[in-house]
Amino acid sequence: MINVKDHYETTVKKALKTQFNYSNDLEIPRVVKVVINMGVGEATANSKAIESAVKEMATISGQKPVVNRARKSIATYKVRKGMPIGVSVTLRGKRMYDFLAKLVHIALPRIKDFRGLSPKSFDGRGNYSLGIKEQLIFPEISYDKIDATRGMDIAMVTTARTDQEALALLKEIGMPFKKST
Repeated sequence: MINVKDHYETTVKKALKTQFNYSNDLEIPRVVKVVINMGVGEATANSKAIESAVKEMATISGQKPVVNRARKSIATYKVRKGMPIGVSVTLRGKRMYDFLAKLVHIALPRIKDFRGLSPKSFDGRGNYSLGIKEQLIFPEISYDKIDATRGMDIAMVTTARTDQEALALLKEIGMPFKKST
């Protein structure tokens, strides 16, 4: 598995500097943090669901996640204020680079019928988000040990000013985007 930090320092910086004609190294976009969020809707009926989600998220990210609680009560979903409804983790530094390497080289190729990530999921300010339907694509998660398949959202926050710069950065890092037609 490739070391994403070393790859960024040696190859990606040079490629982006020539592509966008940056005069200063600090102008070159970089990934600042990766935020992983897992909504656990069944936690309203099953209190053990949040515990298993915390365990799975800690296994995937290598860091203890934060339990997200409901801000207000919603009667139709049987949610009361303060109820645990999800888990999230923010990765920075070495853990972020390790997670990106695992995501790009191991997890994404394991997705069934994977044809590439959509280049349209940028937010207009250089940040990219993607959704995963099941946590089983990560090699640490055993099919026998999970109680339910849960999806997750992964947001990559970059210092890029435009979506084109962020797309070039993530492509250089190795994210498999669909070819635009």
